[in-house]
Amino acid sequence: MGLISEEDKKYLTEEFEKNMKEEVKLYIFTVKDNSCRYCKETVEISKELASLSELIEVKEFDLSSEEAKKMGIEHAPTTVVTDGDKYGSRIRYVGIPAGYEFSSLVEDIMSVSKRKVDFDSHVKEHLDEIDKPIRIQVFVTPTCPYCPRAVRVAHKFAQYNNNITGEMIEAIEFPDWADKFGVSSVPHIVINEDVQFVGAYPEENFIEFVMEAYNKSK
Repeated sequence: MGLISEEDKKYLTEEFEKNMKEEVKLYIFTVKDNSCRYCKETVEISKELASLSELIEVKEFDLSSEEAKKMGIEHAPTTVVTDGDKYGSRIRYVGIPAGYEFSSLVEDIMSVSKRKVDFDSHVKEHLDEIDKPIRIQVFVTPTCPYCPRAVRVAHKFAQYNNNITGEMIEAIEFPDWADKFGVSSVPHIVINEDVQFVGAYPEENFIEFVMEAYNKSK
């Protein structure tokens, strides 16, 4: 029995058919030993999604591979949503994209497939300013209904500007990482390990925190 219900598969097949334009690649980074709690399930989720559209391709890599080193992937499981070219490895899920985060993954797939994202002029102006590396880490839990909103904003920013990397990090799977930043409620956002805030803010507020981190890096 699969991880995605038959009813959801039917719905997703229709959504992918309506909304996907170009091919999307899902790169899954795993380890083969028992240290990775959800590697198997993460691969299975991606393969089940790929079975619903010929525009979705799944590639699995070991965490010790050259591909992982080249993309700067350090944890397993990590899922990268990409076109294999322009978007590089900037849209990431560290930990299993399950629970409410499954919807984020689906939306990212459709967004990357369209090869464009839209913002209002205020947000776009700020994003166009960013010419230095920005790393947005969004700590989540699978049961948080507000977290996907924060994840999607981070990933949309990463899709728009190739200096930005957006990472969903599943806090329960990586407790030491969460403890490092004092994560006690989610979504907890960390930008360049310097600026932090909690909450699912709209894009126009979220970008202000990003610009704060950007200005500190000058």
